[in-house]
Amino acid sequence: MARIPHVIAGEKVTDAERTQPVYNPATGEEQHELSIASVATVEQAIAAAKAALPAWRKTSLTKRADVFFNLRQLLKQRTPELAAIVTSEHGKVLSDAAGEIARGLENVEFASGLLHLLKGERDEQVSTGVDVHSIKQPVGVVAAITPFNFPVMVPLWMIASAIACGNTVVLKPSERDPSASVFIADLFREAGLPDGVLNVVHGDKTAVDTLLDSPDVKAVSFVGSTPIAKYIYERAAANGKRVQALGGAKNHAMVMPDAELNMTADNVVSAAYGSAGERCMAISVVVAVGGVGDELVAKIKERMEKLVIGDGTDPASEMGPLITAEAKARVESYVAGAEAEGATVVVDGREAKFEGNGFFTGVSLLDHVKTDSKVYLDEIFGPVLAVVRVDTYEEGLELINTHQFGNGTGIFTRDGATARAFEFDVEAGMVGINVPIPVPVGSFSFGGWKDSLFGDTHIYGPESINFYTRSKVVTTRWPNAEQSKVDLGFPSNS
Repeated sequence: MARIPHVIAGEKVTDAERTQPVYNPATGEEQHELSIASVATVEQAIAAAKAALPAWRKTSLTKRADVFFNLRQLLKQRTPELAAIVTSEHGKVLSDAAGEIARGLENVEFASGLLHLLKGERDEQVSTGVDVHSIKQPVGVVAAITPFNFPVMVPLWMIASAIACGNTVVLKPSERDPSASVFIADLFREAGLPDGVLNVVHGDKTAVDTLLDSPDVKAVSFVGSTPIAKYIYERAAANGKRVQALGGAKNHAMVMPDAELNMTADNVVSAAYGSAGERCMAISVVVAVGGVGDELVAKIKERMEKLVIGDGTDPASEMGPLITAEAKARVESYVAGAEAEGATVVVDGREAKFEGNGFFTGVSLLDHVKTDSKVYLDEIFGPVLAVVRVDTYEEGLELINTHQFGNGTGIFTRDGATARAFEFDVEAGMVGINVPIPVPVGSFSFGGWKDSLFGDTHIYGPESINFYTRSKVVTTRWPNAEQSKVDLGFPSNS
């Protein structure tokens, strides 16, 4: 059985100490063996990144940009191959995998504009004969720790910006679907990236802690669950590192009585059940305002009954399996306990039947969900949609704003005043107006509020340039002996 290697300084490396299986979620069968990095292996990757840093940060911006232009072409040409890798290890359908690659490609295209993005500022004659300018310089070696649900998109969200800014990277992808990161490293190398600028290590908490504790790692980017995000933020920050740690979500979609319900139902079903609900931007709660609930639930149920669930390689499939057997059991446990918590189980995904040993579950719809229930409060991360009913817009807004998560949210309405009020008042980092999954395009930045983000900086886009660089301000005066004198007073710009 093939063993998936690490990538260190351009070489494929395997550890002999520890391995673990990588499964095909559609069949439940082990398909690869994964090397789990030891402390020594992670330290080797950090050392490789540190060694590559001086030359890479001195590389001209035009040569750096060439790498990203080349990478863009390679990603577009090899999308089918990379999508097949994602589907085989994650389980999402091929069209969803290709869409993920396209969204990651947006940040590659954004990073290609680094000549503009890394421009500083300048003022002349701030005082007599004195000019001031600012420059942006890389922070150094960067750790990127990425989740299983987007094994291409999220790494590209991090490493494209980090590398464009002149940093070197150690990428620690999810051990559940690691092959895509190795493929990406190979594409970067083919695009002209020097060895050691991007390194990939596979591992568990041992690998993560080694990255968090290493004095040579200057910044850490993370996407994952809130408990782990908080842990990474606290440990890395305690070690003096710059940190952006994106956590969990419970994204609400408020549906007003004036919403166009056919379009709304289409959007809600797509956003709730796409990628089997394993998205941090999935809609997992519908807030039905006024008397819209009965008709909306009926329309959602009607669409759910037509969904085709199966192997992601089958073009007819619209939703694939969950990532692991443990994920399937966890998701189904919420549905099993929903009725006892006061919810009405409209569609029970556990009743769906599938052949073979894949990690499949059906889609579930829960109505009249109580706001003190686990189904409402927890991030389920599966194809389970909860419907909460409220009487007024104000009541729905209060629900969203008091929830611990504030990643993304949306409202469905035809009224501009209501939409504008929602945009102004809602406490979430990303907002959709009749848009169910408001993931910003690559020229903006991605991130939530409250327990969905630890640190001050969002991921990709303009905020990523600030995160992966340090600003330096230079004040210049050229010698003029006639104007020189000793002055012990506080410097001023007079």
